[in-house]
Amino acid sequence: MSEPLRIGVLGAARISGASLIGPARATGHRVVAVAARDRARAEAYAAEHGVERVAGSYAELIADPEVEVVYNPLANGLHGPWNLAALAAGKHVLSEKPLASNAEEAAEVREAAAKAGTVFMEAFHYLFHPVTRRLHEVLASGEIGELRHVEAMVAIQAPPDTDPRWSLPLAGGAMMDLGCYSLHALRMLAPWAGGAPRLVSARGGQRAGAPGVDEWLDADLAFPDGATGSARCHMAYDGLEMSCRIIGSRGAVLAPNFVLPHRDDRVVVRTGDGERTERLGTRSSYTYQLEAFADRVRGGAPLPLDADDAVATMTLIDAAYRAAGFEPRPRVS
Repeated sequence: MSEPLRIGVLGAARISGASLIGPARATGHRVVAVAARDRARAEAYAAEHGVERVAGSYAELIADPEVEVVYNPLANGLHGPWNLAALAAGKHVLSEKPLASNAEEAAEVREAAAKAGTVFMEAFHYLFHPVTRRLHEVLASGEIGELRHVEAMVAIQAPPDTDPRWSLPLAGGAMMDLGCYSLHALRMLAPWAGGAPRLVSARGGQRAGAPGVDEWLDADLAFPDGATGSARCHMAYDGLEMSCRIIGSRGAVLAPNFVLPHRDDRVVVRTGDGERTERLGTRSSYTYQLEAFADRVRGGAPLPLDADDAVATMTLIDAAYRAAGFEPRPRVS
């Protein structure tokens, strides 16, 4: 194995245990530092997860010469500012999605990444798992015919009212937290649909007590070759749904949970010849992602995601918000 990455984590978010700490441990990379607004919380986090040391602030972590990769899982509205700061310091950046609050800020991050010459990637981890690769393979093989329609739905039960995902100033909302997966999954089908999809229409519902924040949002899209798509999200659902169904002229392929395939690794293919279920393995998509990111940093291996891709997704998110009667998320002031 090449030299381990030396990673610094911004914030003490619970998700980091599954999204970075566990994968780093599994793949032999070092988590050298963590910083949080509350130092005591950072110290507890470091003790729990075996992080080597605690930095006194986000800025101190970014300035640390031993930190070469910055992982940014902060609240959505803090992605853009701290991605910009990390890139300005010459760090590689793995940013949770979306990379910024809106397309204008996303374009600034793209420019900063180009200037830095470092590796920048938005953490759409699902794309690295064999479940998603298999969806694409089945479509590419022609087994289900030509693409006609795709449906992606990402929904969870409601977080507490105090959760930053319900905060407009922190760029919250169902589309930002969940719908970005649905839109991204549709965008990734462009090679088999004559190009990237365009937004046709969208509708959504506002969260009670959270003006301007979407509780749910549905977007309808169209591809150049005539196929259509539905990208849906709901952040106060009666259960968990993270499905992607691709319908072709001769059949369909379904991933019941494309976002968290370690929970359900099935891919179900239905054609005129019958139905079969394939299982692609419950190894974490986050682990596959960190391996691919490390291969890029250490060996220059290609990645399916870059800053251009991130800006394209953010532009579509902004368009869906406007079409559904919301404003794009504001930048943190």
